[in-house]
Amino acid sequence: MDRTSQVETTALNAEVEGLLDSAEPAGVFRDTRECKGAFLLALLLLGSPPTPRPKTDPKAR
Repeated sequence: MDRTSQVETTALNAEVEGLLDSAEPAGVFRDTRECKGAFLLALLLLGSPPTPRPKTDPKAR
């Protein structure tokens, strides 16, 4: 038994297709200098030495 009318089904189909076929977002193109700067920053952060740990006093044990 069909409980939805043809008009409702057609409108719903059009709305669902519109949501699924949304427009592509505008492309974002990065400048080469920005990419080089970000890469250099990441390299410096990853290549930096770890933070020093406090030395334990052997006499305290």
